[in-house]
Amino acid sequence: MPICDQDILVVDAAPLTAIEKSYLPEVFKGLGTTFKHMIGSVARGKRNKVMSYPEERREDLPVEEGGLFHDNFRGVHRLNRDEDGRVKCVACFMCATACPANCIHIVGAPSPWDDREKYPAQFDLDELRCIFCGMCEEACPVDAIELTHTYDIVGLGRQEMIFDKTKLLAVYDQTIERKPM
Repeated sequence: MPICDQDILVVDAAPLTAIEKSYLPEVFKGLGTTFKHMIGSVARGKRNKVMSYPEERREDLPVEEGGLFHDNFRGVHRLNRDEDGRVKCVACFMCATACPANCIHIVGAPSPWDDREKYPAQFDLDELRCIFCGMCEEACPVDAIELTHTYDIVGLGRQEMIFDKTKLLAVYDQTIERKPM
């Protein structure tokens, strides 16, 4: 159905005055807000929130009863192992399909075990490209991939931040005692 001329509503913006064209009132409003926050911080004696990261660690992460982190905190990924110590992934590609950042690359191969058809011969996850949305975790039908509460991963180059299957399983081995909720 085409749009008729009587269906179109033209809204003209009110013309700016000479003072409004200079944008000075808006600049002064912004400066006023800045000074209000600055004076409020000094008057209340708020402590500076800056920390020297490697030397000082952030220990005030959101914690619920029992010392467990909230569900909404997402850190580095891990590939889980099954009860036999094998990678739990069945190479169904659902995590890679659900990933909006396209940071997961899987190469499937026929499984050497009788309990599944495929397993990931290669599983790469680019942590620099990842947006930590948790879609891969939600899409996985066998709970093979999880986001841990480890936030302090460091790499000196891009290649160090591409986690392969071995590195993701190593994260599992390091974080097995701290099971995500």
